[in-house]
Amino acid sequence: MALQSTLTRRQLLEYLTKATVAYPMLNVAMAMSACGGGSSAGPPPSPPISDDQFLDQIEHAAFQFFWEQAGTTTGLVKDRALAAGGNDNRLVASIASTGFGLTALCIGHKRGYGDATQIQARVTATLTFLLNQLTNVNGFFYHFLDMDTGARAWNSEVSSIDSSILLCGVLTCRQYFQDAQIQSLTSQIYQRVNWPWMLNGGTTFSMGWTPENGFITTRWDTYSELMMIYLLAIGSTTNPVAASSWNAFARPSLTYQGLTYITNLGAPLFIHQYSHAWFDFRNKSDQYTNYFNNSVTATQAHKLFCLSLQGQWKDYQTNLWGISASDSASGYTVWGGPPAMGPIDGSIVPCATGGSMPFASSDCLVVLRNIQSQFPQTWQRYGFVDVFNPLTGWVDADVIGIDLGITMLMAENQRTGFVWTTFMANPEAQSAFQAVKLQ
Repeated sequence: MALQSTLTRRQLLEYLTKATVAYPMLNVAMAMSACGGGSSAGPPPSPPISDDQFLDQIEHAAFQFFWEQAGTTTGLVKDRALAAGGNDNRLVASIASTGFGLTALCIGHKRGYGDATQIQARVTATLTFLLNQLTNVNGFFYHFLDMDTGARAWNSEVSSIDSSILLCGVLTCRQYFQDAQIQSLTSQIYQRVNWPWMLNGGTTFSMGWTPENGFITTRWDTYSELMMIYLLAIGSTTNPVAASSWNAFARPSLTYQGLTYITNLGAPLFIHQYSHAWFDFRNKSDQYTNYFNNSVTATQAHKLFCLSLQGQWKDYQTNLWGISASDSASGYTVWGGPPAMGPIDGSIVPCATGGSMPFASSDCLVVLRNIQSQFPQTWQRYGFVDVFNPLTGWVDADVIGIDLGITMLMAENQRTGFVWTTFMANPEAQSAFQAVKLQ
C-alpha cells in the first residue's frame, strides 16, 4: 500500500496493520484442588515478588522481543509483532525500534538475558549494516524498512526524530561495549549525520524528507520528544548546529488542576518520556525549566486527567490509568491528555505508565502490577500487550517495538540509572548540555 510521502511520523503509524482478535490468556495461575473427600491444601503460595524482580520480568520479556524480532543479518527490529510470539509474516522494521533495540542489547548483555558473545556479535552486525549497507540521506535513515533487506517501506520519510532515536541507541553501544570495532562503527554512523541539512534553511528541524517531495513542511518547533534531536545536533563534532537552536522551539505551558508545566497541547504522554530515556535531565535546569521535574508534573497531571474520566469510563482508578499513542480496537491512534485528545474509550496503554516510572515510580508500579495480576491475558511472551480495554474485554494481539522499548529503558533507569549513566558518558552529550546551559 502506497502512503503519502509527506505524512508525519505519527500519521504514518496509523497505517500499520494489526490483528484485532486477542490471544487467549497465557499466564494462568494453577488451581489448587482438594484431594479425595478431605480438605488438604497444596503447598503454600509463593510470596509476592519484589518491585525489582517485577521490573526484571518486564525487561527480560522485552529483551526477548528485541532479540527474536530482528533481521538476522541486518539487525533491524520489527515495528510490531504478535504479543504471543510465534509465526508472523509482517516484515516491516522501524529505525526507531532498532534504536531502542540496540540499547536493549546493552541492557541484556549487562543483565545476562542472553549469551554475551552472541549479543555483542548482533550489535556488531547491526552497526556494520547501518554504516555500510543501509541507505541513508545525509546520515539520516528512512522511518520504515524491510527487516531483511533494509529497503524503504511504504514510501516512508527520511525521519529526523526516528533517526535520532536510532543514534541514541548507537551511542549507548559506543560507551557500553569496550570494543574497538564497535566504537569505530558507532562514531562513523553519528559523525556522518549532516544536521544543518535537516534544518532546511530554518532555525528548527524539519520532520523529514522524501525523494518525491523534498522536505516535510512541518517542523519540530514546539516542545515534545524533540529535545534529543537538538542535543545530538548541537553536540556533533563534525556537522553541528548552533547552540542557539535550543531556544528556537516553543515551550507552551499548561495549568491543569493546579499543576503547571511545559507541554504540547496536541501530543500524547510519550513526549515527556522519549528524550529522557537516554539524556539524564535530573538536577539540570536551563532558563526555561528543569525538564525532569517537568515530566514528573506532566505524569501527575496525566494521572489526574485519567481519574477525571471516571464518570464516563469507570475502569480508570488510582491503580489503573494511563493513555498514550498506541493501538486501539479501531487501529493505531493518538490519544491522551490533558487536554483530551483522540477517541478515548476506557482503554489502558501499559507503556504510558511503563515509560513514566522514573517520574512517578510508586504510582506507575501500582498500575503495572495491578494489570499483570488482574488482567493476566495482557501479559504474554514479550510482556504487556500494547493496549487493552477492561470494559469490553478487548486485548490487543500485538506489541509495538517503541512502546516495549520505552518501558524497558525506563524500567532499567528506575532500577539502576544504567542507560543514563552509559549514554551520558558520551562527550558529545556532555558538551551539548554545556552549550545550552543545562546545569
